[in-house]
Amino acid sequence: MLCITLLVRLRAAIANAEPGTLVHIIATDPAAPLDLPAWCHLTGHTYLGPLRNRQQPTYALRVSGQARPVDPDAPWRPDNR
Repeated sequence: MLCITLLVRLRAAIANAEPGTLVHIIATDPAAPLDLPAWCHLTGHTYLGPLRNRQQPTYALRVSGQARPVDPDAPWRPDNR
């Protein structure tokens, strides 16, 4: 899936996740290793990096209780409402 779709789905998937939840993301988009840490930096979630010894490219992050909101339709942008 493309990164835009990845971030939209990721934002929706963790919207109600408890702080501290560990999330594994499978993403074959070549930009994912750059976009996921950037998105975590934007939102305040903790990017934990790629997981080794996986059949598909898999990345980990930890949900923050202090996450900054992003635009629901464009989760690569801060929510300035």
